[in-house]
Formats: sequence, C-alpha cells, structure tokens
Amino acid sequence: METRLPTRFLQFLQNDLAIPDASLQLALRYPEQTPSLLPMILWQYGLVTLTQLNHIFDWLEHPISK
Repeated sequence: METRLPTRFLQFLQNDLAIPDASLQLALRYPEQTPSLLPMILWQYGLVTLTQLNHIFDWLEHPISK
C-alpha cells in the first residue's frame, strides 16, 4: 500500500522538527499503518520527543503556510 501524506506536512517534519528522512521512512514502511497515525508511530519508536509530538499536533490543528 502506498502512503500519501501532504507535502507540507512532510516538509514541516523534516525542516522545522529536523526529523531525518530515514526516520520517516521507517515509520511509513508498515502498510497496516495509516498516515493519520504517523505522529504516534514516530513517538512510539522514539523518533520524536514528546515536545516534538506536541508541535506536530499543534501544526496539524493549525497548519502555518510559509
């Protein structure tokens, strides 16, 4: 199954939170996971801190366009 995530969201994760592409690829490689669970998967595997997780949820609630 191919996962589709908004480009702006991926850019936010990589540019603003400095999450490496390898970490994102690890979190996205499980086909049973849905894109909406990505923040929790990143946190579950220790790829983001609790602070970063809160920033992700804030961004998802109120995306800032740059």
